[in-house]
Amino acid sequence: MQSSATVLVYSDDANTREQVRLAAGRRPAADVPPVTFVECATLPAVLAALDAGGVDVCVLDGETVPAGGMGVCRQIKDEIFDCPPVLLLMGRPQDAWLATWSRAEAAVTLPVDPVEFPEALAALLRDRLSLDA
Repeated sequence: MQSSATVLVYSDDANTREQVRLAAGRRPAADVPPVTFVECATLPAVLAALDAGGVDVCVLDGETVPAGGMGVCRQIKDEIFDCPPVLLLMGRPQDAWLATWSRAEAAVTLPVDPVEFPEALAALLRDRLSLDA
């Protein structure tokens, strides 16, 4: 198992970024490595972090303005080679079709659920890290 995993968290709301960190904890599941977070509040910061490499999973807030997480997801899927899997945070369950349009691998609704979120994050980490093995 990899010694640690890096999770990029994109939201213009510091409280949402904090909810993600608290829900995931140091290790979202016993069978995945501890996580470190890279927090981004702007699209340029997301692109710079992804260009630098080393990100295992992206958590994108669909409610961020002006560049929403769904549009950012679609953009990075087109522009970033070997783009990490994306967990999209949606404002409403009815937005699930937009998550599909954006090509996100998983989606959960806001506010961040302390049970649902770490399970979804751990599943993406398992898939990503098994590909790197």
